[in-house]
Amino acid sequence: MTDSGQNQAAAPLYWPARLPYGALAGVRTRRIFALLIDLIVIGLVFCALVMVMLVLGVVTFGLTWLLIPPLFPIIALVYNGLSISGWRMATPGMRAMDLEMRTSEGGRVSFLIAAAHAVLFYLSWTILTPLVLLVSLISNEKRCLHDIAVGVVVTRRA
Repeated sequence: MTDSGQNQAAAPLYWPARLPYGALAGVRTRRIFALLIDLIVIGLVFCALVMVMLVLGVVTFGLTWLLIPPLFPIIALVYNGLSISGWRMATPGMRAMDLEMRTSEGGRVSFLIAAAHAVLFYLSWTILTPLVLLVSLISNEKRCLHDIAVGVVVTRRA
């Protein structure tokens, strides 16, 4: 009788299974420091825009002050969307920590996926913090819950 292929190992269906050795080494720690760098950059941009809006608020009788509360999330979405979908595939914090983000198939991340990833990330920190961290600790690819939801993988550049 011939073997029907049941004893053979199945080929990996997605990109992380074919990652080179060391591509995921230290990713969790590097992501934390990358997040801190990115939050500082986003905070500086936010502060600069708030200063401009405060001055404009005097001219517009306070109407531009209504735009201040949603400003931080908007900056964060545009920052993540543009930088991750760009040619470097990483935010400035991720680049400083030698990280990049790709789709599960190994391709570039689109702006919409990067923005959705940012939304899920910020929501997960406000709602599901322990669950997000636990998933990262048990995942072979060191992926967080929001990474799995949008189909991305964060790896080392080298």
